[in-house]
Amino acid sequence: MIRRILPSLAALALVACAGAPRKPTPAPVPPPSAAEVPPAPAPQRDLTAARAEFVRTTAERFGIAPAEIEAVLARAQIREPIIKAMSRPAEAKPWRDYRPIFIQPARIDGGRAFLEANRAALQRAEDTYGVPKELVTAILGVETSYGGNKGSWPVLDALYTLAFAYPRSGDPARMAYEDKREAFFRDELAQLFALGKEEGFDITALKGSYAGAMGWGQFMPSSYRQYAVDGDGDGKRDLFDDLDDVIASVANYFARKGSWQRGGPVMERAVRDAGAADFANPGNAVTLDQSLAGLQALGYRAADPAAVLHLDGGQPVTLITLEGVDGPEYWIVYNNFKAITTYNISRLYATAVYQLSQAIAGRGVDGA
Repeated sequence: MIRRILPSLAALALVACAGAPRKPTPAPVPPPSAAEVPPAPAPQRDLTAARAEFVRTTAERFGIAPAEIEAVLARAQIREPIIKAMSRPAEAKPWRDYRPIFIQPARIDGGRAFLEANRAALQRAEDTYGVPKELVTAILGVETSYGGNKGSWPVLDALYTLAFAYPRSGDPARMAYEDKREAFFRDELAQLFALGKEEGFDITALKGSYAGAMGWGQFMPSSYRQYAVDGDGDGKRDLFDDLDDVIASVANYFARKGSWQRGGPVMERAVRDAGAADFANPGNAVTLDQSLAGLQALGYRAADPAAVLHLDGGQPVTLITLEGVDGPEYWIVYNNFKAITTYNISRLYATAVYQLSQAIAGRGVDGA
């Protein structure tokens, strides 16, 4: 079992507060007209019925006594900072601002140190699952700074908050999306109860991210249950402290959930011919509905033709556009890029993971 724990790379921030001097009482002002009165805040939702349904369905799905579920939920809290954090994800930034968060010297150096310290386990995982050791390392670097910041939120509170108080924008166009996200976190809360039963965890003591992800690789409860593996044969699946299990589990996730193709390409910088029409590919989900030949016919081709000479011109690909420092960046992406998005659907996230992995391995990213 590997027990090498690298020093934390997370920076510590200090926040100072000072009381402001009292100001004179302002002169009274006329009340606003009816047209100027802001709308009353939306009433708090009554969670009684929703909680009762959650208890009933979770008990039936996983064979857990309803009273046990009720007792745990009685200790859960809705946390306002979690709602605020979920309302402003980093993925809302353009690529030019997102990239420096992860592709920077400390994270690259930390990745190289982690890879060297854990080379044997990483190589075993690569041999078994086909996922490059530098990619597994990059995931741990992006997710937790190589274990330095695994999250300090009670996982129970995080999932309870997002399951029953997911932030609402008030935009009717986003209502279906927000309903879907709340349902996702409600299922993850149920999965947390199942995980506790299966692994013998006290789920009230688990700590993780504000989204309820846990351990070095930040697995959600459903992913922990489905893709965590025992990497050292000790009979446990420990993604909090056992790096053999952590490394093997991340590689297993990509092999099984992402259908990772051993030795396959991830992404290539593309150039756009003058006069080529904009390539419409909105959203984050990656749909591989093009081919290299098809993209070339549309006016988009690999910036380095030699990089794609050995590839099947008919294999499924697509094109993504990122907002770079010097303007739009065009990238041809393959199945293995889509595999990274199964970890986090954001195209920015997948690009950052890949580029960090290449920097850790000492390979430059062409055109980045």
